[in-house]
Amino acid sequence: MIIQTIRMKSVTAEGMGTLSVFEAEHDVPFAIKRIYYIHDVPAGVQRGGHAHKKLRQLLWCPYGKIRIRLDNGREKTDVMLDDPTIGLVVEHYMWREMFWEQDNSVLCVAADSFYEAEDYIRDYDEFLNAIKGKDLD
Repeated sequence: MIIQTIRMKSVTAEGMGTLSVFEAEHDVPFAIKRIYYIHDVPAGVQRGGHAHKKLRQLLWCPYGKIRIRLDNGREKTDVMLDDPTIGLVVEHYMWREMFWEQDNSVLCVAADSFYEAEDYIRDYDEFLNAIKGKDLD
């Protein structure tokens, strides 16, 4: 399974913190049409449990610790988002589950499309059936 991460450019000013940035179509391999974030989640909660037919996303955790489980139907791998300068690119037809490992962690998502309910695959067996015969690597 190919996992793509990006490292955001960061500038630290002594005593003033760090500014981290990424740019669509430059650092991120797609144009961004939607940004959202998930917050106020207690540790131990699992979210996700779906895939997308077309949507591509960049996930990053500016605060806390969130484990992302990716599943392409053949293998699974976990990626820990616990560095605010690292983003995880999640392609279409990739099953994802998110596990909050620390209270109040924040998951930010930049997506290449507007919200479309029809784009979601929420049943794992349906996902496995949808990827049969597809070369997704």
